Amino acid sequence: MTPAPIIPECKHFNGYKPCFPGLTCLEGCARHEPIGTKILIVNLDAMVNVLVTTSILPALKRKYPQSSIFWITLGNAAPLLRHNPHLDRVYLWEPEQWLILQQMTFDVVLNVDKSRRSCAFTMGLRAAAKLGFGLNAHGAIIPLNPEAEENYRLGLDDHFKFKVNQKTVPQLQCEQFSLEYRRDPYTLVLSDEERQFCMAYRQEHGLDNGDLVVGFNTGCSELYPNKKMTVEQHVTLIERLGLLPGVRLVLVGGPEDTVRNAEIVRRAGRSVLSTPTTEGVRRGLCSIECCDLIVTGDSFGMHAAIGLGKHVIAWFGLSCWTEVDLYDRGAKLIPEGLHCAPCWKQVCPYNLECIQMIDLDAILGHVRSFLELRRTAQVSA
Repeated sequence: MTPAPIIPECKHFNGYKPCFPGLTCLEGCARHEPIGTKILIVNLDAMVNVLVTTSILPALKRKYPQSSIFWITLGNAAPLLRHNPHLDRVYLWEPEQWLILQQMTFDVVLNVDKSRRSCAFTMGLRAAAKLGFGLNAHGAIIPLNPEAEENYRLGLDDHFKFKVNQKTVPQLQCEQFSLEYRRDPYTLVLSDEERQFCMAYRQEHGLDNGDLVVGFNTGCSELYPNKKMTVEQHVTLIERLGLLPGVRLVLVGGPEDTVRNAEIVRRAGRSVLSTPTTEGVRRGLCSIECCDLIVTGDSFGMHAAIGLGKHVIAWFGLSCWTEVDLYDRGAKLIPEGLHCAPCWKQVCPYNLECIQMIDLDAILGHVRSFLELRRTAQVSA
């Protein structure tokens, strides 16, 4: 008689082929790994949100040390989760993946997004506990647990969000999911191949000779086009920084910045190196990794630099600077005394005063200070 199949509760068991060549569950397996607490993160918002949400993963593992963590997200954000040691699987937002997740049962579902599609999807899942945000009977977004109410209020009360709140997004997320907040950084991991690529790129372009490599993240999302400097401001800053000995200047950005970066290079000349902008998000991360310091507005490039542990000089205008944590690696330039900032407006009724107020002298000063600290550290070493 054929023995009944063994269906173990193991992370590696998939039910259609051996988990490892030459091994079967019938013979026992030394690589058995319990599933533990099953957790699903629903996070379909912008790439920035996905990157910031990785900061809660260490806290999740502290609370649930024996666990399996799954994540569903959009295809453009999924590459940010590659090589993440805390995740067991990443699902894409597509029908086949929905069907699989809807047949599974979870111990905990964490919905990060205050969006109706994420909330509706969350409400349809089978889970012992659902935290974060969901939908009520009228199709309105609601907090699913008391701890999520503070973050929920930030979306409804501009005064509370813009003037009162002093918590960063990583802290708010930990608190809304009842996790211990320890100011954990983002979890953004480069592969060995990517690190080798960065080393080769630095050598090819002479960026590995001990100079301070200053990267300019020149653009931002097309949804909020006023989160970037003017081309003139970039050129002026590049010209001034180019006078500092021991400094190399690099442009980084995405596909939407290709024309803009070409114009900056045309005006600034050979003093600045423009990295590729159309080779995908992972190669974009490599371009940032090649830099020591990033000058940027509040954008995906800023958060990527934070995730990669870079020193960041970030200027703010329309967005909430209190919600961003640079993890003591850099400086924030805030438009002091500007009554309309932050505002989160897509169109400015005030002639973009926050952009006009960007203090180029302050940026230059921060770069000089970091350069001196770096030189002192090199001498001490």
